[in-house]
Amino acid sequence: MSETQRKLTTIFSADVQDYTRLMGLDEEGTLATLKRYREAMSGLITAHGGRVVNTWGDGLIAEFPSVVEAVRAAVDVQTELAAFNDAKPASAQMLFRIGINLGDVIADGSDIYGDGVNIAARLQSSAPAGGIVISNTVYDQVRNKIPVGFDFLGPLTVKNVSEAIPSYAIRIGENRTPDAPLAAAALSPPRTEERPTASLSRVRKLLGIFAIAAAMFAVINALTWEGNLWAVWPILVLAFVSAMLIARLQSRVDPQLAGLAIIGLGLIAINLLSWHGTFWAIWPLMAFSVIGAIRWVMRS
Repeated sequence: MSETQRKLTTIFSADVQDYTRLMGLDEEGTLATLKRYREAMSGLITAHGGRVVNTWGDGLIAEFPSVVEAVRAAVDVQTELAAFNDAKPASAQMLFRIGINLGDVIADGSDIYGDGVNIAARLQSSAPAGGIVISNTVYDQVRNKIPVGFDFLGPLTVKNVSEAIPSYAIRIGENRTPDAPLAAAALSPPRTEERPTASLSRVRKLLGIFAIAAAMFAVINALTWEGNLWAVWPILVLAFVSAMLIARLQSRVDPQLAGLAIIGLGLIAINLLSWHGTFWAIWPLMAFSVIGAIRWVMRS
């Protein structure tokens, strides 16, 4: 029997976007392309000191002792496969999604298991076709060591993992050098370098301040009561801003769809609070519903 042990490793997870569609178009051609692409991928993984752990269907799991080499291998893989795809029509191109995580796993013989593997697979499923998504544990290790750019994607929910995982997309081909991390940070959008925990902390503080301000407006309105409930308007504004901040940071629902829902509720509240016998909010609500439906259908 094989002996199990725990270890810290870098997990590389990849699969093919729209594999079922490709198989439906041409089974034999798709299998031949998959074999060719996998061989190229395995060669690059080995060249960067990694090891292919497992392959199934259109997926592949590998591990690396070096986080930097894992990311370099992923960039090289996407670059080489993009060159392969250039010779194919768009409908026949085979595009891989890659997710990378640094985590603790259980090694059982030549295979690995655990939350570290699950997180890598979840990152891979959230990556765009031909793209790479990494966890914050990987980002912390490579951000000043590899000439690529990073986009912060926000917290990513993973099944059976209690806390959301902050994730980053890699911008392949970004003109950035490890020798000038400060200059690169200055040129990058602020959100790419912002720590998610710091952002959450600031939002919590703002929500607390908004709650205090709302309470003050209510008290002042009550103490100066002249038959006019004017405090409802600044309180409504504070509630709207608070809801939009929460919608932007949460990861359970598409932030854009959540934002449309909040704006719709705000319009309903304004319509009811300034009621003159006409429910005019129905018209913008219908427009938001159409926009939201299109967003839902077109989402990745």
